[in-house]
Amino acid sequence: MDVNDLNLFVRIAQLRSISSAARDLGLTPAGASARLAALERKLGARLLHRTTRQATLTEDGLAFLPHAEHVVLAAEAARAALGREQAAPRGTLRVAAPASFARMHIVPGLPDFCRHYPELALDLRISDSVVDLVEGAFDVAVRYSELGDSSFVARRLAPDKRVLVASPDYIERRGRPNTPNDLAEHSCLVVGTLDLWTFRGKGGELIERRITPGLRINDGGAVRDAACAGLGIALMATWCAADELRSGALVPALPEYPLVSTQTLWALYPSSRELAPKVRVFIDWLVERFGRHPYWDRGLERIFETSQ
Repeated sequence: MDVNDLNLFVRIAQLRSISSAARDLGLTPAGASARLAALERKLGARLLHRTTRQATLTEDGLAFLPHAEHVVLAAEAARAALGREQAAPRGTLRVAAPASFARMHIVPGLPDFCRHYPELALDLRISDSVVDLVEGAFDVAVRYSELGDSSFVARRLAPDKRVLVASPDYIERRGRPNTPNDLAEHSCLVVGTLDLWTFRGKGGELIERRITPGLRINDGGAVRDAACAGLGIALMATWCAADELRSGALVPALPEYPLVSTQTLWALYPSSRELAPKVRVFIDWLVERFGRHPYWDRGLERIFETSQ
């Protein structure tokens, strides 16, 4: 059996669509259908139920899939063992990433990535909804979260540092809060469901405050813009608000009480899959691009120190 035919079958099973798998692998739908039919004739078994909308596994297909996946992964590992040149990443890499973060910190660097890997096509799906990597047949996902799911392998990309900010105009009109308790007297802006704010007290103790927002928006970039417009105090990730802090459009709102965040930026891929060359080079590129101390945090410590 041809490994390429097995790879086609595996991709159809993942995407539940012959046409989607064909696009993924650079084939025509007719060509993919013909190759799948030829594979079924060789095996003497029907692997998929086909409709105009989707392709689902038959009982024989379900039994055959793990063996096909094993052969495909073994072939990829064998090519990788020959060295970097022979295992040049190719095909389509499906990536899921948060919308605001992707627009600000992944997409601007893609010209550099694509120049290095011209045979690799990217299918980038950006959404702030948490996607199912396995169900969506994604190769890798970028997430900022606490890591708690052992079904994924994760590589740390960068810290997800949070800060409390407001516009100079807002601070001039309403004053700067002195303690977390003072936030009850202020207009607070909340991203999505992040209304439990945790601070580090002057004695090292944790201080939690549940915020009643004056404005709640499910997009970090929109909340940042609302804060710049003087609508209130916002809890922001530094990767989202760093430029505005450096320009002075936003200023620290409560620098004596730093926020505590347990979240981190991770690159995740399913632990059931061996790390393919295309996934490895993308994750390595993200790690190199962001660095141990992310570029977006440069100079922010000085801003917060001078605000205290």
